[in-house]
Amino acid sequence: MTVDACVVLRAADVCIVLDVTSGRLPAIVHWGADLGPLTSDDVRALIRGGVQPVVSNLVDEPIRVAVLPEHWTGWVGRPGVSGSRAGRDWSPKFTTTSLRFEDAPVGDALIQRGPGLVEVDAVDAEAGLGLTVRVELTGSGLLRSQASITNLAEQSYQLDDLVLAYPVPQLATELLDLAGRWTKERVPQRRAFTVGTHLRENRKGRTGPDSAYLLHAGTPGFDFAGGEIWAVHTGWSGNHTHYAERLYTGDQVLGGGELLLPGEIVLAHEQSYTSPWLYGSYGIGLDAVAHRFHAFLRARRNHPSVHRPVTINVWEAVYFDHDLAKLLALAEAAASVGVERFVLDDGWFGARRDDHAGLGDWTVSADVWPGGLHPLINRVNELGMQFGLWFEPEMINPDSDAARAHPDWVMATGGRQPVESRFQQVINLGIPDCYAYIRDAMMAILDEYNIAYIKWDHNRDLIDAGSAPSGRPGVHEQTVAYYRLVDELKAAHPGLEIESCSSGGGRVDIEAMLHTDRIWVSDCIDPLERQQMNRWTQQLLPPELLGSHIASGASHTTGRSHTLNFRAASAVFGHLGIEWDLTRASAAELVELGAWVGFYKEHRPLLLGGEVVRIDLPDDTVTAHGVIAADRSRAIYSFAEVARSPIVLRGRMRFPGLDPERRYWVAPLMLEHAPVVEAPQWWGVEQEQPNGGYSQHLSDIPPRLRATAEFGVELSGAALGQVGLAHAPTFPETAILYLAEAVD
Repeated sequence: MTVDACVVLRAADVCIVLDVTSGRLPAIVHWGADLGPLTSDDVRALIRGGVQPVVSNLVDEPIRVAVLPEHWTGWVGRPGVSGSRAGRDWSPKFTTTSLRFEDAPVGDALIQRGPGLVEVDAVDAEAGLGLTVRVELTGSGLLRSQASITNLAEQSYQLDDLVLAYPVPQLATELLDLAGRWTKERVPQRRAFTVGTHLRENRKGRTGPDSAYLLHAGTPGFDFAGGEIWAVHTGWSGNHTHYAERLYTGDQVLGGGELLLPGEIVLAHEQSYTSPWLYGSYGIGLDAVAHRFHAFLRARRNHPSVHRPVTINVWEAVYFDHDLAKLLALAEAAASVGVERFVLDDGWFGARRDDHAGLGDWTVSADVWPGGLHPLINRVNELGMQFGLWFEPEMINPDSDAARAHPDWVMATGGRQPVESRFQQVINLGIPDCYAYIRDAMMAILDEYNIAYIKWDHNRDLIDAGSAPSGRPGVHEQTVAYYRLVDELKAAHPGLEIESCSSGGGRVDIEAMLHTDRIWVSDCIDPLERQQMNRWTQQLLPPELLGSHIASGASHTTGRSHTLNFRAASAVFGHLGIEWDLTRASAAELVELGAWVGFYKEHRPLLLGGEVVRIDLPDDTVTAHGVIAADRSRAIYSFAEVARSPIVLRGRMRFPGLDPERRYWVAPLMLEHAPVVEAPQWWGVEQEQPNGGYSQHLSDIPPRLRATAEFGVELSGAALGQVGLAHAPTFPETAILYLAEAVD
C-alpha cells in the first residue's frame, strides 16, 4: 500500500510542508517562515502551485526533488543514493509503504502538528533495497533529516554515497561557509550561488579546522541581523560533505552527508546503513540561524549548567615538564585567583617525555610520578578545585609498548605504514580487542583517581586509514567507535565532562557536541584571533560550549603581546579558563586576573546562558557582540578594537536586542582595568593619572545612582538599539564592555 499524505510541521516561527503523495519519497514544498494553520486544500494548492511547466529539452513530466533526490525522476543533480551490485541496481526507484509521526502510524491524510518526527518507509523491490527517511522539526525550529538504506537482496550491495538535500528558493543568490587552518579556525568566505556545484569535501577523518561548518544560502547582502537565510550542517565527525548545487533549470539545493571511501560500506543481506543527520536552519539574519542551533543544544537533557567552573590548563605553563613542585605551586596560584578546575595536559603517561613516544600506553609514568597522580590530585581537591586529565585515545606512537605488541592495531592500507604526523599513527578502535584495550585503560585511570573532566585530543588526520588485515577503509567504523567510547566512559562515571579537542578546533560539529560537553575552539589563544574564531564558532554552538581561555601576555602561537584587559575581555564570553604560568605572573597581574575571574562568576548565568547578538558595523576594525538575558532584563556588550581605523571617531554604537518598550541604564564595566581612552561624556567618569584607570567602577556606584546621569545613561531599548551611544576611542587590540540593565 502506497502513502498519499501531506505533512505540516510548525515550531518557533518556522514551517515545513512535506509532500508525501502518490507513493513518492517526501519532498519539501516549503521550508521557511511560519504560514499559520493550513487546510488540506491549502496544502494541495501549495503543491500544485509549485509544479513547474514541462519545457523543451527536459523530461516530459515535472521534476520533483525529494529530500533524497532520485535520478530516475529526471533530476540531473547529485543523486541521494549512489551504489550498485557490480554495476546493477544503481538507480533505485523507491515507492513509499508507510508513514509514521512520532512512531504512530498515519494513514492518507493531512498531518498538521507542532514539532515532531516524521518517518517514511519505502522500497524498490526490483533493486532489492529498502529505505527509511526521517524528517524532524525540533522545538527550536531546526530542521533535520536522516536516511537508512537496507539491502533486501541476497547479493551484497556497495553503497558509495548517501546524501540528503533541501531545496532553497532562487532569491537565495549568495553562499557563505567557513574555512580555516590550525590556529585560525572558522574563517568566513562568501561567493555567488551560480550554476554548478559548490562542494566542500572533508577527507581528514575528523571534522577539520577547515570544515565548511555551516553552508548558508541567502538573499543579497545578508548579515547578522538581516536577510533571509537557509543553512545546512552535516552532523558528523568523520569524512563528510556539504554542497550547494544550482542546475541550469534554476533548481537549487543545499545538501550533505558522510563521505564514504571506496568499498567502505558493503551491505550484506538485511544489513543497513544510516546516514548522519543533515541539519537545516532558517532565519532572518545569521543570528537567527545560530539561535536555532543554540536552543536545540540547550534543550538536550545532558546540557551543561551555566555555572561552568573556571578552568586552568597547564599545557602552555609546563608543556611536557611535569614537576610536582612546579605543578603544586601553579595549583596554589590558580586557587588564589578563583580557579575551580585544574587540568593536567599531555606528558603524564608511559614514556611520554615529548611528542615522539608513549601514545597508546595509558598508565601513569612511574618515572615522572613515582607516587602516582595522587599527590597532585589530592592537593588540587584540597584547594577546592576539580581535577581534569588529558587523553588522546585514538592515537598511537610507533614508539610505544602498545604498538610493539600489536602492530596490526595501526590503521593502514597497501602493505605500508601511513605517513606519520606529529610522530604518531591512528589506533584502530574498529577492532574489538583494540577498542576494549583503550576503554579498559581509560576506565582504570578514571576508577583510581578523582577525575571530573577529560580533555580529549585528536592531533592528526586519518591518512591511509585502513583496517587490518584487509586494509579496507575504516574511517566510518572509527568515527562510530569514538562516539561509543565517549558514551561508555560517561555512563560509567556520571558527572564526567569531556572536551572535544582536535589540534584545537578540528572536531567541532553537532554530533560530537551531542556526546561531549564543550569544544576547544583553537590552540591559538591570542585574543585578537579569538575575537574572530569565537564569533564564528558561535554560528553553531552557544558560548557555554566554547573553551575560552585567558592566555599569557605573549601568545605562544602568534608571538603577539596583549594587555590582560584585552585577553580577559575576549575570553569571558565563553567557558572561561586560563592558559598561563601563573607562578610567573606579577602581583598586580594576579590581582587583575582575580578581578576578571570574579566578574565572570558574578555574570556567569548571563554570559553563558544569554542570547548571542553579533553586531553589524560599517567599520570592520571594530568587532562588537553581546549576550542578552532571556527576559531582556540585562545584557553585556563588548566593543573590541581589532585594528586601527582611518576614522578618528566612530560615532554612535548601537546596543541591539533589548526590549524596545523598557528603559535601561547603560554603563561601562571593569573601568579600573580599562585601556587608556578618551571617555565620552555619557560615561560620567574622570580618568586618573598616570595609570590610565578610572575613578569609578560599577561596583562603586550605589544602586540609587545607577539610573541617573551621574554615571552612565538611561534610555529606552528602542533608543539604544536604533540610535546608540558615542563610542569611546581607544588603542587597537583593546576592548570595552558595557552593561545594560532594565530599570523598570
